[in-house]
Amino acid sequence: MAAVDYKALKNGGFMRQKQKENFSLRLKVVGGNLTADQLMTIAGAAKKFGDGRVHLTSRQGVEIPFIKLKDIDAVKAELLAGGVSTGVCGPRVRTVTACQGSDICPSGCVETYPLAVEISERYFGRELPHKFKFGVTGCQNNCLKAEENDLGIKGGYLIKWDKSLCTLCGVCVKACRASAIKISKEALELTEGACNNCGRCVKACPSEAWSGIPGYTLSFGGTFGNRIAKGREVVPITADKAVLFRLSDAAVGFFAERAKPGERFRAAIEREGWDVFSAAMRRAYDG
Repeated sequence: MAAVDYKALKNGGFMRQKQKENFSLRLKVVGGNLTADQLMTIAGAAKKFGDGRVHLTSRQGVEIPFIKLKDIDAVKAELLAGGVSTGVCGPRVRTVTACQGSDICPSGCVETYPLAVEISERYFGRELPHKFKFGVTGCQNNCLKAEENDLGIKGGYLIKWDKSLCTLCGVCVKACRASAIKISKEALELTEGACNNCGRCVKACPSEAWSGIPGYTLSFGGTFGNRIAKGREVVPITADKAVLFRLSDAAVGFFAERAKPGERFRAAIEREGWDVFSAAMRRAYDG
């Protein structure tokens, strides 16, 4: 009888349980989105091959516990027939997480799910020195906690004020949580550097004097496990998706080329130096 390649099984989403020859199967869920039909497929597989339970992970994932070793090929085939793919574990790019974004949430500044799909198609499962996590959140409310990810993306607005449309009603002043807008001498003043690109002024303005272009703020090197560290912003917000992907390509490339085996992205950045990493990201940002 051939030996079981447990490493290969784990790489394909089958994680060994305490119970011998039992596995918890991690599924691929992009941006926390599943169709009703996919949920029915998962439920059916859990009843047929597991013990009827499904676990929702902290990163919007779905796991089916108590999958037997003998059923691995069968459960994969049944899930795939229902439009459900298995996930990944180990040193590679994991499932991309996302909030509901501007498509559904009134606070959202960017569409998050389509971006999560693009990121997943570009990077999911890529072999790296350690695991690598992307997270996309739609606005400054930061429901997805972007800075906890190796690469976090936060939606915002690049704002502009049109004096000719402004009635100086003060609604934007009240809406701005960063206290970046003030009315002074019958004019509005935006404090440079204070704006956090939340876009609340744009959404609140009754006369459309404030307008905004959806943009992306990136943070790098976040971790939230054995070590907790907040990701850092090292380049300005960008409204250009091509710039976003130049930055993500550069960050993943930096990790792939410079990290030691088993070393997290944050640790690799710190060992190489934040100044070195920031310079590399600035070059990518500038094109």
